Amino acid sequence: MAKKSRTRQRAGQREQSATRHEGEVGPRQPCPCGSGRRYKNCHGSQDGAAVYVARPFEGLPWECDLVALRELVPSATAPLRVEDTTREVTLCTLLPMAAPAMVRDSAEVWLGLQVQHSFGDPSRDLAAVLINALGAAEEGRGAGIVGLTDPPGLGPRLQDLVTNDKLEITVHDGFGFWVADAEEDAATAAALEQANAAASPTARLTSVEAAYWTNVGTKEHLRWVMPQPEGELLDALARLHAAGRDKIAEESRLVGMFRAHGLLVPVWDLPVGTGAEALEEAADAFATALGEALADGSALTSEERSARAGLANRQVTLRN
Repeated sequence: MAKKSRTRQRAGQREQSATRHEGEVGPRQPCPCGSGRRYKNCHGSQDGAAVYVARPFEGLPWECDLVALRELVPSATAPLRVEDTTREVTLCTLLPMAAPAMVRDSAEVWLGLQVQHSFGDPSRDLAAVLINALGAAEEGRGAGIVGLTDPPGLGPRLQDLVTNDKLEITVHDGFGFWVADAEEDAATAAALEQANAAASPTARLTSVEAAYWTNVGTKEHLRWVMPQPEGELLDALARLHAAGRDKIAEESRLVGMFRAHGLLVPVWDLPVGTGAEALEEAADAFATALGEALADGSALTSEERSARAGLANRQVTLRN
C-alpha cells in the first residue's frame, strides 16, 4: 500500500511539473530569494515571507547603482528627491545598528539600504520606511530610528516616490558621516569603530555606470552591476572571454559573477596596486566591446559555448 501511495505521489509531482508555467519555481526547488531554503518553506509557504520580487528596482534609472549600494559598497550616500516634500532625504548604504531609517536632529531623513529585514520586495520595504520617517519628521517626534518590524503590505514602492533622474553618489572612506552633524555618544562611537574596521576601501568609476573598485587587502576587485538581460549578457561576456577581450587591466581576470536583485554583477580580480584610476580608460573600452558583443546575433561557437558554461557555473546569488 505504501509503495502504491508513493508511486501516486511521484506521478502527481510529475504532472504538476508538466503543467508549471515557464519560470515558475517548484515547491521543492531552492527559493530564488537566496535564503538557501526550499521555496515551499520560504516565499512559497502560506505563512512565509511576502511575495518575492526578482527585480525589485526595475524602472529606476539608477537601478544598477542602487543594487551596488545595497549589496557591494560599504559606505556611500546620495541625496534623494521625494515627491510632495521639500524635506532633505539622504540615501545611505548603512546606518548605525543597520537601522532602516533615521530622523536627524536637523529633521533630515536618512534612509538605509543595508538592513536586517526582508519582506520579499525591498523596493516596497524602502518606501514604507521612508513614508514612516517623513511622517515622524513632519510631526516633530524628534530625532531617532525609524524601523520596519512587520511586512508593509500593499502600498507604494520606491519607484512611486522618488524623482531623481540620477544619483549623485559620494563614496566615503568610512562612516564618519554618521556623526558629522551630531554629538558622538558612546554607543555611536563603538558602532562607528566597528563599522570602519569592516569597510574595505572602495571607489566608483566615473567612465562607466555602476562599476566599483575595492581593495580587500590580499587582492583588488572590480565589481560591475550590469542592466542587460542575463541570457544576453552571458552570451556577450562569453564572446569576449573566448576572444581574450575580457580583461579590464593587465593581469586582471574575470573570475565569475554575482546575481543580485535580478541583475548580473561580473567580478574581476586585479593585481594588488592597480587602483581605481588605472581602470577608467580600460572600463570604457570594455563597455564599447561589450556593446558590440551584445549586438552580435550570430550563434555562439563551440569555444564561446564552453566559455558561457564556465561563466554560468561561477555565479552566486546574493540575498534580497
